[in-house]
Amino acid sequence: MPVMELHPFDEVVREAGERIGPGVTVHQQFACASCGSKQTMDTPNVFYTGGRCEECGTETDIRAHGCNYLVILTRR
Repeated sequence: MPVMELHPFDEVVREAGERIGPGVTVHQQFACASCGSKQTMDTPNVFYTGGRCEECGTETDIRAHGCNYLVILTRR
């Protein structure tokens, strides 16, 4: 299974913000700092500086560890 690349928080927020628009939503992703499990935030088009792992319950400082995002394109 490929490992998700993590990038600096501010760069991800800026790039993702440029993509959001009609028919395009994004979901923030991060890797748990403890177990490494890939996590995806439920709320679209919102970026958080911290997140709790659904696997082990550890809180990750996303600003310090970096993140990525998933793009969803909606067909009209």
